[in-house]
Amino acid sequence: MKNNYKKLYGVTTAMVTPFDKDDNVNYSAVKDLTEFLISKGVHGLYPMGTTGEMIHLSVEERKEVARTVVEHANGRAVVYIQAGGVKLKETILLAKHAHDIGADGIGVVTPIYFKHSDRELEEFYVTVANSVPVDFPVYAYSIPQLSSNELKPELLQKIADRCPNLVGVKYSYPDMAVTDDYLRINNGTFSVLQGADLLFLPVLAMGCDGSVSGTSCVFPEAFVAVYDAFKQGNIEKARALQIMATKCNKITKNGNMAYYKEILKMRGIDIGYMRRPFMDLPEKEAAELREQVKKLGIL
Repeated sequence: MKNNYKKLYGVTTAMVTPFDKDDNVNYSAVKDLTEFLISKGVHGLYPMGTTGEMIHLSVEERKEVARTVVEHANGRAVVYIQAGGVKLKETILLAKHAHDIGADGIGVVTPIYFKHSDRELEEFYVTVANSVPVDFPVYAYSIPQLSSNELKPELLQKIADRCPNLVGVKYSYPDMAVTDDYLRINNGTFSVLQGADLLFLPVLAMGCDGSVSGTSCVFPEAFVAVYDAFKQGNIEKARALQIMATKCNKITKNGNMAYYKEILKMRGIDIGYMRRPFMDLPEKEAAELREQVKKLGIL
């Protein structure tokens, strides 16, 4: 049986999670952010990842954020829910929930904190992939600098051999050699998306399907423009636009969520606060950031 999986591509935005002053998830702001990103032309939405402060949320909060994004997007963008959690049972619960609410697929981060063997990682992914129907696509999510675990290309091939619905990987580490090896999985049909915003244009040129981008949560126009120019074959224009996308990324300290939230407030979305132990920017630092963004000239 051949499945026509709806895969990730282009600019898929890793969404921040809004919290109010009482530390509750602000689901109204989740809708506002979803609408903002779709209006700016992003191709996909990826809530509950690293950018979404995933491990700081309860299972019930994560379910409600996922449901809110799927329902409000209403088919206007591809929606993949990051279902990976601290525990295997939690991951399976979130994976099944994503399927039940009509998400297009899931991302699943490797187990975190403890170092795991390749055998353990293989069985983890096989168990999760088999917990949902075979026509529901799964992307592995490798972020070794934070999770303590790396998904070797040969290991991902073994998992893909056992799980036809493991269709791709989000790789959030700037190793071009490993990225290239991922592109060889399943005879070159494996979907690969980079999470390093600085490498968006280079990885497109390598053959990656796109990026799962944190910075596109606040500057979606910059990344959509790079992708459009690349797809039109205008590489010189794409290179110039990538310079702007890189400037956007550097202003956020290469992905500081407190910076993201402050910039989104400038853009008219009351995204609220960070959840402890993360902290909001001190006013002096926030004021400096606002000046930097104004000088950037993208708003």
